[in-house]
Amino acid sequence: MSWRVANACAERKFGSATRKQVIMFLADKASDDGSGIWCSKGTIQRHTELGETTVKRTIRDFLKEGILVETGARGCKNGFTVVYRIDLARIEALELTAEPDIETGATVDPVQTGPGSGATVAGVPGPPRPPNHPKTIHKPLTRERVAAEDEEAEKVLACYQAHLRQL
Repeated sequence: MSWRVANACAERKFGSATRKQVIMFLADKASDDGSGIWCSKGTIQRHTELGETTVKRTIRDFLKEGILVETGARGCKNGFTVVYRIDLARIEALELTAEPDIETGATVDPVQTGPGSGATVAGVPGPPRPPNHPKTIHKPLTRERVAAEDEEAEKVLACYQAHLRQL
């Protein structure tokens, strides 16, 4: 498995979701130089959930375009499996999927600095700020709160120990 080949393929346009799915499956099986891909068309079909004819046609198209290259064959229980190599130079020549940085000057609604009105569910407004809002004020621990938490923990521990003795 090669992250290098998979990332190179993921960043390129292949013309359709089917073609992209097949090349990504093959890239996942490739070595770092794009070689060593030996999986049957049936395996590709099962894992991608595409039709057998679709997989065969897509691989045939990749071979014609030079994206895939046959490098040999490998014996298997049903005869042989073709070994492929992805031509990384051909992949890098394809159009990128990333959108270029275009500054159009359009803006989305600006960020509100004041408190919001909260979401309304069934006509009932929500809290003015979410609980993790940076301006949320957390109460500092006091000796009384710490003592109450310790007392509660002691009660739970005593109940747990009593339950264990009953078993």
